[in-house]
Amino acid sequence: MFAQSIFLLPNGTFFVELLVVVAILFIVTKYILPPLNKAMEKRQATIRASLEAAEMARAEAAAAGDERASVLVQARDQAREIVAAAQALADQVKAEAGGRGQAEYERIVASADGEIATARQRAIDEASARIGEIVFDLVTKIVGREVDQSTHQDLIQEAVAALNAEAAKGSNR
Repeated sequence: MFAQSIFLLPNGTFFVELLVVVAILFIVTKYILPPLNKAMEKRQATIRASLEAAEMARAEAAAAGDERASVLVQARDQAREIVAAAQALADQVKAEAGGRGQAEYERIVASADGEIATARQRAIDEASARIGEIVFDLVTKIVGREVDQSTHQDLIQEAVAALNAEAAKGSNR
């Protein structure tokens, strides 16, 4: 029993074990922990740098997103301006073409009216001349003798004037 109670009393082995533990602690703190601490500090520095780089990349991405959005807005505005300018130009060209078309239409109608009036006058003149000849032949046949055309020119002119008046009334309708 006495041996059991001695267990708590230090003896020579205890001091040797204590000396070995202290020597191991000294070796660990002197030679093993400094490289481990350096490796940990290096790893922390790498992680810190990576976090800072990630934060910078995030900030740059946000700035690039803002810049992209502003460029997109500018591009949309420019596209709207281009479309509006093109529409205005198309409207202007359409109006000019309409004006030219209307002027051409009016020119063609005026030309046609002139040609119609000329043709009508020519037809009246031809009919007048032909009627004059017919009247002269009729008068010759009725009277039964040769009639002097120069003496009866007034009669022919009167018939032509009546025909012209009748034609003028017909064209006004």
